Amino acid sequence: MGALRAAIDELDRHLVALLAVRQTYMERAAQLKPRRELVRDEARVEEVVSRVVAEAARVGLSPAIAEPVWRTLIERCIAHELEAFDRRAL
Repeated sequence: MGALRAAIDELDRHLVALLAVRQTYMERAAQLKPRRELVRDEARVEEVVSRVVAEAARVGLSPAIAEPVWRTLIERCIAHELEAFDRRAL
């Protein structure tokens, strides 16, 4: 069990690093978008979720895990991007 937990901890470290990269992309998007209302794009949200669910199926990840995780991730990223957008206006 200890080795399995260590492997999970290592994977979590990699996931956190990847999410940090994703965050920098969101911050850059906030700099590029000319208007605050462009931060949330429902069509893009659904496109991303659809692509993620398809990739999850391809690699064997349960859609019951993938979809809610990504929807939460997207919502938190949108909130972060809105904050970044608002900071740039100061």
